Amino acid sequence: MAISAPIFLQLFSNWLEMVVVVVVVVVALVVVVVVVVVVVVVVVVVVVVVVIVAVVVSSAAAVVVVVVVIAAATAAAIVVVVVVAVEIIIIIIVVVVVVVVVVVVVVVVIVVVVVVAVAVTADLI
Repeated sequence: MAISAPIFLQLFSNWLEMVVVVVVVVVALVVVVVVVVVVVVVVVVVVVVVVIVAVVVSSAAAVVVVVVVIAAATAAAIVVVVVVAVEIIIIIIVVVVVVVVVVVVVVVVIVVVVVVAVAVTADLI
């Protein structure tokens, strides 16, 4: 029992760890994709509207507005890059924390199982 239990727990923890990591990564990637799509849609809509307005108005003020919108679109792109970078950092931190927690729990369980096994064996002898 003392030999088979830690192996079983180790296999279980590896499986559990893998499932948790996959779920966390998938959720994080979905969030990143949603954020990127929303920002891209907003930027495209704003640029199209501004270009239409610029064509209709066709003045110096329209040129200024186009420049401002291009600057805003660039800023939005930078924000997306920063959000994606932060998301990746969060994924790494979460995965590391999950792995550490799982390893600690497994070690504690193995120690308890070994102590109990030794105590039972000592009683039998």
